[in-house]
Amino acid sequence: MIKIIKGLKKKDFLIILLCIILVATQVWLELKIPDYMSTITSLIQKGGDSTGEILKEGLYMLSCAFGSLITAFVVGYFAALLSANVSLSLRSKVFNKVENFGMEEIKKFSISSLITRTTNDITQVEMTIAMGLQLLIRAPIMACWAITKILGKSMQWSLLTGAGVLVLLITIGTIMAIVMPRFSKVQKLIDKVNGVTSENLSGIRVIRAFNAEEYQEDRFENVNRELTKTQMFNQKCFAVMSPMMNMISHFLTLGIYFIGAFLISSAGLMDKISLFSDMIVFSSYGMQVIMSFLMLAMIFMILPRAEVSAKRINEVLDCDISIKDGTFSENTEEKGTVEFKNVSFKYYEKRKENVLENISFTAEPGEIVGIIGTTGSGKSSLVQLIPRLYDVTDGEVLVDGVNVKDYGLKNLRDGVGMVLQKNVLFSGSIEENLRWGDENATMEEIRAAADAAQADGFVNAFTDGYNMELGQGGVNVSGGQKQRLCIARALLKKPKILILDDSTSAVDTATEAKIRQAFTTSLKHSTKIIIAQRITSVIDADKIIVLEDGKIIGMGNHNELMKNCEEYRDIYYSQTDKEKEVS
Repeated sequence: MIKIIKGLKKKDFLIILLCIILVATQVWLELKIPDYMSTITSLIQKGGDSTGEILKEGLYMLSCAFGSLITAFVVGYFAALLSANVSLSLRSKVFNKVENFGMEEIKKFSISSLITRTTNDITQVEMTIAMGLQLLIRAPIMACWAITKILGKSMQWSLLTGAGVLVLLITIGTIMAIVMPRFSKVQKLIDKVNGVTSENLSGIRVIRAFNAEEYQEDRFENVNRELTKTQMFNQKCFAVMSPMMNMISHFLTLGIYFIGAFLISSAGLMDKISLFSDMIVFSSYGMQVIMSFLMLAMIFMILPRAEVSAKRINEVLDCDISIKDGTFSENTEEKGTVEFKNVSFKYYEKRKENVLENISFTAEPGEIVGIIGTTGSGKSSLVQLIPRLYDVTDGEVLVDGVNVKDYGLKNLRDGVGMVLQKNVLFSGSIEENLRWGDENATMEEIRAAADAAQADGFVNAFTDGYNMELGQGGVNVSGGQKQRLCIARALLKKPKILILDDSTSAVDTATEAKIRQAFTTSLKHSTKIIIAQRITSVIDADKIIVLEDGKIIGMGNHNELMKNCEEYRDIYYSQTDKEKEVS
């Protein structure tokens, strides 16, 4: 929390200063009320013609109460304003930080945890500032001020109040010691709940296809039950705290009046009047002291969880980003040359074996480079090194003769179009999704890109055409339609390097052939790197790279590989045989 507070802006600190002044004013007004009550009590006991004086003191007391009410409203407003500003700033900082995360950092935290930290954790901090700011300022000011008011009134009353405060502190400390370790557990369990929920929703069709609803329900129920159990334990502890506070408060009031009755009964007439007034005042001030510590108890109830949340937020903000931004601007002399020099790569430093081992090849502008291999051979990992979704472990990846690590990330990725294995569309219209490729594109250019990707036909078949709203992730279009829209988006970008990661697996071979033909016309001078499972997808490529266990075992065109690479021949014959069997 301290680190978050240090990151506040000057205007936020001005709001805090204003709140301190207003709270001090509010406390002063509230502590004046017992003085007026004491005066009114004395006037009533004295009797005589004192009605005017009583009314005057009563008006003063009402004015203090009204002033305290107004200042409370103003403090509440500024506390809410401050908490909203902090929440707004934290969400922006966390979102922008995550936007710059590499895949390594995202895997480190997990998507569900990042969502929890951006929502639930920030909400906890916001609530703590909104409630805690008032209490944290008010409680110590009131406690100290009230104590100075009652000092010297009565040793017996002072000792009784001190004993009440001591019992209160012991109770609060004991409960906090029990529940504190469980606050961190609660947030982690919320991560798990979010993870299971997200996984269930994204894979709902697979779950239904395998009739696995009960299995998923059991998974969710187990996590949910554990979260509820932990939260219930904390709530039970806090439920004990409230009646304990009330009991201490009631016993203190009774104790003050009991001692007061004893002192008054043994005092003289004039002293009785004075003691009675003191008892009224002390009772009020003593309760103010207790109320101050009750406020602190409330802070202790909300602060530990907020502290855990703040720590989790700071973990994201303080995380070192593995993908550092370079400074090199675009080289205009060459367009799209990609070179791998003795590249090795592994996802985690502690992993013993590399995913890719000693990869070397060059892709020239205008070339079509096909990459084929068995599942898990490292095809996707290889192409993700070009736009720096990951960084190489050893060796170099060069674009136009410059190490990709030296490029500014924006500059590098502006020149790379990528259609990933998992096609992603975003909520919004089809047109809005395609404009990710070029936000300034005309409708003619958008339609041309869609036509090249064999998407224009089915888009026009929709009632709203290019204005059709897509669900999150493109759930209201088929897998093949989603792939073609993603390809159209990449074509519209007109990148110097186009990467297709098994991006035509959901379309038929005839449609795929038309899309490949579009690459040779629409992006004639671009470097095209195609990852495929079907050999027909890469058979016409200028260069085909065969991967196995992260190593290049063959490289050349189709005819060369048929002569020199046994593994490539096996893939070719197995797939052509399958086609013959089907026909």
